[in-house]
Amino acid sequence: MLEDFLNALQNFKRNRMRTFLSLLGVIIGVTSVIVITSMGRSSTEKVKETFGSSGLDMVSVNPGFMRRRRDAVQIQFNESFRARLFGDIGGIKKIWFKNSMNATISYGETSVNCECSAIETGYLESYGIERESGRMLNVSENQEGLQRTVLGSQIASLLFPAGDGVGKTVLVTSDGISFAFEVVGVLKEQNSGIEPSTSVAYIPRGFYAKKIVPNPEASVIMVQAVSAERATALADSIQSYCTELTGTEYSVNVMSMQTIIEQVDSITTTMSIMLSAIAAISLLVGGIGIMNIMIVTVTERRQEIGIRKALGARPSDIRRQFLVESAAITLIGGTAGIACGIIVSIAVEFVRSLSYIISWKACAVAFVFSVFVGIFFGLNPAARAAKLDPVLALSGE
Repeated sequence: MLEDFLNALQNFKRNRMRTFLSLLGVIIGVTSVIVITSMGRSSTEKVKETFGSSGLDMVSVNPGFMRRRRDAVQIQFNESFRARLFGDIGGIKKIWFKNSMNATISYGETSVNCECSAIETGYLESYGIERESGRMLNVSENQEGLQRTVLGSQIASLLFPAGDGVGKTVLVTSDGISFAFEVVGVLKEQNSGIEPSTSVAYIPRGFYAKKIVPNPEASVIMVQAVSAERATALADSIQSYCTELTGTEYSVNVMSMQTIIEQVDSITTTMSIMLSAIAAISLLVGGIGIMNIMIVTVTERRQEIGIRKALGARPSDIRRQFLVESAAITLIGGTAGIACGIIVSIAVEFVRSLSYIISWKACAVAFVFSVFVGIFFGLNPAARAAKLDPVLALSGE
């Protein structure tokens, strides 16, 4: 086998242009597969990086668009619904209520328009959101409805460009009514999924219920799953539960970051497979070219085959010789294609500012497939060579 491989390399050296043209289809096919799969994986990781790794166990429940119909059964986001949801659906760790309002926050001569969210104690911590300075809202502030606030990093930098705003008093105005709030903390800028940590101000929901809207329903319910892996199943369960409860589809809009990421991953994987399958066609085309070249090679080397058979070579020896030669072309082409694919992927993703992620599984599959193509399309020429009559082969007929 090794001797056949070395002989194949010698034959390639004697016919360099022919060998290069045979390699070209294999190299292009393998390179295309590597580039497509690596770019697909890199795009998926970019999406995950954008959303962040925190909050993947959270599921948001918003009023659905069907609530606009007069005859639609409406769900009240109140304590009764929270208790029913927690008792009837498994896999729930915690249920948080949140209300939001548009507000203007002022400090001195500086004002910022932003969203102001009334949250329960521990909500930000459940998202994995960290503080840059100060502290989070505590239990007593929520129960007593104290006028305290935690600012997003972007709002804090606009209101307090000279330094930390912890301990300062800001004016929060909504619907023409103003309240003074003490800043107790500033959030760190980070990717936290569907919960922003930069452009939102947070206040105790207890204050919202006492001073803004007495005994309010939640505008959004955030359900924390027992683990991020169960968030997708939990979102489906909540959607089905609310549909059954109201008898109306889309009575609520349920979303989770884990679901979105899984969908993006599924889409990019499917697209990568489809495009890789298209790219693999070039491997088949290259295989046809290899078969054509090998048939020509058998014709050119008839006397060599006749001499080997006259010296005692068996048909299986001749068949193996040409199969090894055909496989060697795709072996070299597959190796070169993987190298080219990695180089091209790095170059493309450098231009696109993506982190390069190589799929070694795709490399292995492309390599094995290329070698298989070489063997498959080399079978016919090898069989022809093995069946040659030594007398006719030596006579050159």
